[in-house]
Amino acid sequence: MMQYVRKWNTLRNQLLVVYLVVMCMVLFIVSAITFIQVKDLLQNNAEEQIQRTVLESSGRYDSLFEQLNMVTKQVITNEKVQDVLQREANGETTSFNGRQSLMNTTNLIQANADGIYAVEIYNSNNQRIIPIDSTVLPDRLNRRWIMKADAKGGRLVWMGEDPLDHNYFLVGRRINLIGDNFNPGGFIVARINRNYFQLNPNQSEDTNEYSILVDEQKELIVSNYPNEVLGEILNTDDETIEIDGKEYMLVQETSEVTGWTMYNLSPVNQLTAGISTVQAGIVIAGLIGLGIFFIFAFFLSTFITRPITRLTKTMRQAGEGILAHNPVIHSTNEINELNQTYNQLAEETNYLIEMVYEKEIIKNRTELKAIQAQIHPHFLFNTLDALYWSLDEKEEEELANVVLAMSELFRYTIAKEKEDEWVTIEEELEHIDRYMQIMRMRFGDRLYWRKNVNVDWLDVQIPKLMIQPLVENAILHGAGNVIGSSVVTVTVEKVTNANRLRIAVADDGPGMSEQKRQEVQSRMDGSIAGGSKRHGLALQNVQQRLRMFFEEDDTRKITIESEEGKGTKVSFEIPI
Repeated sequence: MMQYVRKWNTLRNQLLVVYLVVMCMVLFIVSAITFIQVKDLLQNNAEEQIQRTVLESSGRYDSLFEQLNMVTKQVITNEKVQDVLQREANGETTSFNGRQSLMNTTNLIQANADGIYAVEIYNSNNQRIIPIDSTVLPDRLNRRWIMKADAKGGRLVWMGEDPLDHNYFLVGRRINLIGDNFNPGGFIVARINRNYFQLNPNQSEDTNEYSILVDEQKELIVSNYPNEVLGEILNTDDETIEIDGKEYMLVQETSEVTGWTMYNLSPVNQLTAGISTVQAGIVIAGLIGLGIFFIFAFFLSTFITRPITRLTKTMRQAGEGILAHNPVIHSTNEINELNQTYNQLAEETNYLIEMVYEKEIIKNRTELKAIQAQIHPHFLFNTLDALYWSLDEKEEEELANVVLAMSELFRYTIAKEKEDEWVTIEEELEHIDRYMQIMRMRFGDRLYWRKNVNVDWLDVQIPKLMIQPLVENAILHGAGNVIGSSVVTVTVEKVTNANRLRIAVADDGPGMSEQKRQEVQSRMDGSIAGGSKRHGLALQNVQQRLRMFFEEDDTRKITIESEEGKGTKVSFEIPI
């Protein structure tokens, strides 16, 4: 019996049974309410049709407003209008004949436009130019419209009803002078016929629907609503509103172009007639279906996902470096097998990680010691060579100081290697001081060196013998190949916008051609094999040690800058 149950207890069978039960219930419910959903669909279509009608009406008024925008833009960009306003801005007064000619020009443009009854133009001093009288703009308009037109910077502004005649609306805009870097040059005010914004003539009068169009200040533009009091309609956010005992569906759409809002009132009884019972059935059926799906979905998701979630949390701990074992759980056969497989994989992976990690450490340390072993003999041979050249020339006391400096060099390069692979920049520079003391035995007064470093960076840690090989290379290939004095400069500076230091060693030696520089750079980077083992040995060793000690790509590459006759500069970067 237990064997049979365990065989049945699979994730596939559980999902199959649960989904079959749920599907049977859903199909039964859906088949019972399909005809009701059709009615609901018809109602939704009616509501969508109303919404589309409102959008179309709003778009129509946007188009009318855009026509006004184009006509007024055509007026203000007219050459004669621009010329008159430019001269007015320069202090010249337009003659009567000039105004008359300008009026003829605007009348010609206005005659080809629908809706515009009259056009008024004012100069930058708010004096009216056309029509020809002494009216000033502040007397014609409320100052808030003037300020708004200035704020719009030349875009068309809706100003509502004309205070002089309620049969007209006003629109206006600031006129910018094209020839004067678009500086303000005046204003244009256009009077619009009220019937320009009439309602859609295709709308039937027997539908009992009402349309209302208001501007941004909630002032009426056009409406077929019989009541003049619109406050209740304009100030509600409800989807339905009751007017004279009848309930209306309220749909509104605000234009992004004009800021106007179109309201549409449709009788609710025309949309919902005879479906109140249907709506109740839909609600009840929906609640029943929701409860059934919730119960079974909760049971199924909890039963299946709990062990998977627990296993997932355990696997996420792998980010800490070690794959932890997941506790033994009792679930379906697939989940149990997955858990056991993971535990076995984690155990084997941890063992492999440990082995690879230890081998990598041994390999890196071996390579590092081998590189340092290359540096030390090379450095010692050059030092002894310098001592040989000075034996016949130096006094005993001076020679003793040199031998003492050499002993300090050996102690730094050999003895300290066993203690620590890292030193401070200050210790490395002191080591270079001792090295330069010995090199001056060979080169005498021909060799000088400078160090430019801020005291803030003296305590920064750096792998030992990273700078001295570069100095040695600069002396051998710089001072050793020039006649006269030579200067070697060591610079330590912070990299701009990065938490790194740039260490550079420069000489004023003969330098090298671009071809030679690229060859040395390629050999150092390992892209070119062969060549002299001695040439570039210091650069190659420092390059390899940078790659071993640092992981960032920006701090793992030596940069060479050189020009024939102007010396060579070798630099690299390290994190602070």
